Amino acid sequence: MPVDRSEIDAALREALAPESLEVRDDSHLHAGHAGAREGRHFHVTIVSSRFNQLSRVKRHRLVYDALQSLIPRGIHALAIDARAPGES
Repeated sequence: MPVDRSEIDAALREALAPESLEVRDDSHLHAGHAGAREGRHFHVTIVSSRFNQLSRVKRHRLVYDALQSLIPRGIHALAIDARAPGES
């Protein structure tokens, strides 16, 4: 069964206890793209104190670690906007 937005939301909430989280399915924007057959496209905007003092790469790693079990189920692309509280 392909992964959906609610599963991504639940996994990130459990792993990172975000202050705010938005998961958007952008798959419709990539219809016809070769990768669209391989899975869905998502965009995550997340604010978590777990990101305090971490580089962008380390923040993204935390997000990917939280989604590790879902990625093989059909996440082809994942855009991440990961911020610590108070960052704009």
